[in-house]
Amino acid sequence: MLHLGRETGSRTTATTPDPADRPVDLVTVPARQGLEAVDILRRGGDQEAVGPVLHDGACDTLGFLVPPGTADGWDVPGSACTRTDGRGLRIPAEPPVSGSGWLLPPAEDAPVTDPAVLRAALDQAARLIEAADSCR
Repeated sequence: MLHLGRETGSRTTATTPDPADRPVDLVTVPARQGLEAVDILRRGGDQEAVGPVLHDGACDTLGFLVPPGTADGWDVPGSACTRTDGRGLRIPAEPPVSGSGWLLPPAEDAPVTDPAVLRAALDQAARLIEAADSCR
């Protein structure tokens, strides 16, 4: 799983790199659900529905960059949100975790993913995966 900073209970506190970048939180999900959610978000009419997305080196998890403060109300089962105590992780040009990479890299004007839109996409992805798995 993508981890930044030190663990604090069930959440992670991220370190704050270069202050010139925009602050964000990080929602991590299993890769299968995350890839489905990316597809759902990209198929939507709004091309800006999904912001930058990280993958870990083993491709076990994906990380969606979301607005700072998202961790305060994040309660989606099967996922975690990096808690930054209001300081926010900054969007780096290079992946912030050794061994990780960008599935969807940040662009200069790219927004982060809206948490409500991400929550809906993750819920839909979970239902699709459940339906596909029950057909086996």
